[in-house]
Amino acid sequence: MTLARMVWNRIESGDHRLMRRVHKWRPPRWFRFFTIVFTRMGDGWLWYGIGIVLLLFGGTPRFLAFGSAALATLSGILLFRFLKRVSHRKRPCELEPHCWSLVLPPDQFSFPSGHAITAFGIAVALGWFYPELFACLLFVAASIAVSRIILGMHFLSDVIAGSFLGCLLGYFCVHILTRL
Repeated sequence: MTLARMVWNRIESGDHRLMRRVHKWRPPRWFRFFTIVFTRMGDGWLWYGIGIVLLLFGGTPRFLAFGSAALATLSGILLFRFLKRVSHRKRPCELEPHCWSLVLPPDQFSFPSGHAITAFGIAVALGWFYPELFACLLFVAASIAVSRIILGMHFLSDVIAGSFLGCLLGYFCVHILTRL
């Protein structure tokens, strides 16, 4: 067995242990509501709203900020669709039933989390231009990412990979557009 295979088996083993614990946990009603709201916000509605507000009231850097966030989103969508087709990793909710979540997955495969890629890509891109909002944007992005685990849509490693890729995309998109 190769080193890469051993590392992946260890990651997957940890993912499955966490999945079983999460799927059996019955969190308080307020927490269930919180996770569903943040997952739905990560479906795009929050980002569309922020984009409109940004274009209307975003001040001088609004076009660069909007363009960077839009480019991070577009490149993130292309990247996660490609990686999902290559990985074919089943979602936690397909492997084991969830005790309370009725949220349906948006697609068939789990790796990486598209919600996390998008959320962190936008948060990093907008946070670059509006540093006073960066902590709030990171809180929203992290809440969206965690909600995907709690609702049984993704494994921890899917969300970590998606968050990391989103941060990279946000950073590179800002630097690409600010150098034009």
